[in-house]
Amino acid sequence: MADMIRLTVRVEGRVQGVFFRASTREQADTLGLSGWVRNEMDGAVSAVAEGSEAALTTWLDWIEAGGPPAARVDRVQVERGDATDEFTGFTVLR
Repeated sequence: MADMIRLTVRVEGRVQGVFFRASTREQADTLGLSGWVRNEMDGAVSAVAEGSEAALTTWLDWIEAGGPPAARVDRVQVERGDATDEFTGFTVLR
């Protein structure tokens, strides 16, 4: 787990109602990440992901590039931290 890190991400823009959560989970699954993604009451999407630096960089690049085709990403806030290894798989939360 020494090479694993954690990213906490908040994404603002047109990110609800455009399959952003499902697409984020698909990307995470493909990259072997664990964590969760959820809609926020203010229209943003939040996510926590753990994995290798390379996989997380690829995932974050996809988010920053705009995510799924119908989405529009205006702002991404990212916090780095130590992985906790508390997740099994990547989940879409309601």
